[in-house]
Amino acid sequence: MSDATNPKSPENPDDDRPTPAEQATPSEPVAPAAPAAPEEPLTGRQRLAAGLWPPRVSRAQLIVAVLLFVLGLGLAIQVRSTSDNSALRGARQEDLVRILDELDDRTQRLEDEAARLETQRSELESSSDQAEEARKQTQEKEQQLGILAGTVAAEGPGITLTVRGAAAAVESDMLLDAIQELRAAGAEAIQVNDVRVVADSYFTGSGTDIEIDGTKVAAPYVFKVIGKPEDLEPALNIPGGVVQTLEKEQATATVARSQKIVVDALRPAKRPDYAQSSSQ
Repeated sequence: MSDATNPKSPENPDDDRPTPAEQATPSEPVAPAAPAAPEEPLTGRQRLAAGLWPPRVSRAQLIVAVLLFVLGLGLAIQVRSTSDNSALRGARQEDLVRILDELDDRTQRLEDEAARLETQRSELESSSDQAEEARKQTQEKEQQLGILAGTVAAEGPGITLTVRGAAAAVESDMLLDAIQELRAAGAEAIQVNDVRVVADSYFTGSGTDIEIDGTKVAAPYVFKVIGKPEDLEPALNIPGGVVQTLEKEQATATVARSQKIVVDALRPAKRPDYAQSSSQ
């Protein structure tokens, strides 16, 4: 038999035709595929989780979320800062009542001043000798303005505030804060050591070089203040006020009431360079 009739021979190895032996071998039966198991229905929680995750966020939604987060953070910081900086935070009920009483007293003083001015106007309008009445009121006003300007000595009820401490403990701004609190409480005349304090007074320096209106002052700093003692003393002792601030700086501040305080430090009367009375 020739090689041409051999399905697979060494000379024709690439022939894929089955050999007679392979053709005689019966093929194995193919098992049928198993049917697919039916999918179980999802529960409500699973459907909700599938809808939420992974999140589908658009660019616009992301920008809005970032802006809302920044806005909320800013509001939280502002509220916290306001709460921490409040001088009345954590104050006792007695202190709050005292502050309210002080505010009521200030209101009453303003109302009394308004009533006094109304009375003066009525006296001028109804007086038979208006010229004499006007002269009398002018003299009284001159005395009052002299006290406020520091050109006239004054005496009356008030308090004495004494501040002691190391040179580095007391600064000029602390003394100025005390002046402002006293003025707000109705102080009418103030003297610190030998310097009369008026509306245009200024404080400079620090430590051992504190000056008031260019005059050097040294510890202890003694404030002589004329006014209503019942208003002046509580104004210095309010929570976060002058006394507590000085105590935090290792200084001491003592307040003593008196029915007679003498303020005798005087300032020279200044003649204005440009201003003049409009009645001339």
